[in-house]
Amino acid sequence: MPDENDPTVSRERQLEKGRLEQETKNERQVWYFLAYFLFGIHIIAFVMIYAVRHAK
Repeated sequence: MPDENDPTVSRERQLEKGRLEQETKNERQVWYFLAYFLFGIHIIAFVMIYAVRHAK
């Protein structure tokens, strides 16, 4: 059974904590990218609808 004062256990926990923080950051960035992408698609769609409806 690993000892709580063992430096390798402490290092592993630090590494795991760092990986979890990076994963959370990456996941947040993916959601932001998706939100901006969908927002941009809607803006383009509204501009195209406007252009078609006001074409002569």
